[in-house]
Amino acid sequence: MKPALLEVMRMNRICRMVLATCLGSFILVIFYFQSMLHPVMRRNPFGVDICCRKGSRSPLQELYNPIQLELSNTAVLHQMRRDQVTDTCRANSATSRKRRVLTPNDLKHLVVDEDHELIYCYVPKVACTNWKRLMMVLTGRGKYSDPMEIPASEAHVSANLKTLNQYSIPEINHRLKSYMKFLFVREPFERLVSAYRNKFTQKYNISFHKRYGTKIIKRQRKNATQEALRKGDDVKFEEFVAYLIDPHTQREEPFNEHWQTVYSLCHPCHIHYDLVGKYETLEEDSNYVLQLAGVGSYLKFPTYAKSTRTTDEMTTEFFQNISSEHQTQLYEVYKLDFLMFNYSVPSYLKLE
Repeated sequence: MKPALLEVMRMNRICRMVLATCLGSFILVIFYFQSMLHPVMRRNPFGVDICCRKGSRSPLQELYNPIQLELSNTAVLHQMRRDQVTDTCRANSATSRKRRVLTPNDLKHLVVDEDHELIYCYVPKVACTNWKRLMMVLTGRGKYSDPMEIPASEAHVSANLKTLNQYSIPEINHRLKSYMKFLFVREPFERLVSAYRNKFTQKYNISFHKRYGTKIIKRQRKNATQEALRKGDDVKFEEFVAYLIDPHTQREEPFNEHWQTVYSLCHPCHIHYDLVGKYETLEEDSNYVLQLAGVGSYLKFPTYAKSTRTTDEMTTEFFQNISSEHQTQLYEVYKLDFLMFNYSVPSYLKLE
């Protein structure tokens, strides 16, 4: 069979898979939300109309039927990542699809860009601040031009971005079928250590110390001092792990988004993501998304050296004092994220 014909057959298979997945994804959503304001046409500071892509190819078209050779090469990599997610969901269907119905609360992490037909599921501790900044530029109709001029605190104000749970069910279904859906993931335990370092070792995170630190110390530390119980600002990583694997924790309330699993935040077994970016290839994957959206010529993912970034070496050190029993239990909590996004079992783990 000729290579060209094989390629056509492959693309047809992909398109059928995408369409079937999207059509089946959200028919079961049972809550209703009224749609928000209609878009208004403005011009951005680059002199390019960023509303209404009429006459141009959509990101989905660029992804699944790329014209440019460099996009074609990258598309193969992302097809492999999509296949990995699909295969994992199928192999672990009993675990990954416990609930057959998603509610609006499950959609609060999916940020919508109407103008460029994008849906981004943000995952804390995976460059979500910079991606929220980018989404504010893309959806701001010229209000913002440089992502790095947007304060981090402003990027995390929920009112500055529109999420999928703010739409009616027909509007949700339409966007899930027609828009390019993407997310960014990270090695699960590196992300976990990053969350711990940020939320429990930084003195300014008083709200986390009060809400979670005091609870963790009370539950996990024997002979805790009254000051530790009151402040909750000196949680040890071993105590944090013990808290995460404690069955009482999961029964009590869902994990905080900073250490919740990606499959629970973004529901990749219910929602077909067209593109899975990785923290390890953050800049390349991010700029690929921007290329597909047609803005890559004037908008790039912001990069800067961050000396405090959690690394693999750092993660290894944090796990040195975790017992093999607790390591095994913790791996089970995050196992689907490891499998789904093709991260191997860390060499430092001593699994039972």
